[in-house]
Amino acid sequence: MRNSNYKINKIILDRWSPRAMSGEELNDDELMPLFEAARWAPSSYNNQSWRFIYAKRDSKHWNKFFNLLIEFNQQWCKNAAVLVLVISKKTFDHDGQLSITHSFDTGAACENLALEGCSRGLVVHGMQGFDYEKAKEIFEISDDYEIEAMIAIGKKGNEKNLPEGLKKGEVMSDRKPLNQIVFENIFDEK
Repeated sequence: MRNSNYKINKIILDRWSPRAMSGEELNDDELMPLFEAARWAPSSYNNQSWRFIYAKRDSKHWNKFFNLLIEFNQQWCKNAAVLVLVISKKTFDHDGQLSITHSFDTGAACENLALEGCSRGLVVHGMQGFDYEKAKEIFEISDDYEIEAMIAIGKKGNEKNLPEGLKKGEVMSDRKPLNQIVFENIFDEK
């Protein structure tokens, strides 16, 4: 169980990224609310730079996504119901200029997605362990977009079904104390 120094919303404190998933499928009524939550994230100039490309495990497109993953992530993602490629548009729609915050805004959308999934008892696990260049090629993503991450989504599974090396890491992690990440007036690199 996690403990915060200050009272915060329980859904934030309880959100974590387990790897154990059941392999059960998700229907659209279970999946689409997560993307709906992402849709409502804050965004510079309301540009909504985030884009999500997904495949369900039993679809003909699953292997395109699954084969992008490094071997370590394939070990546990094989039981995900959905794999999602997260990309962001680098420019503003209204003037074509660079949006410096496109990744930041997309991260906010991903957090909304994760919190919604957690609130519904689902596993939402973001990762960087995949081939970014191959993803760009396979999905024909232009230089106007940045590949940000992949997300595995599924119903909770039993950690005992994970490969031996992953079982011990299947616990809620703690966070750095506030005095290491929050600074008044100055930045301390320590």
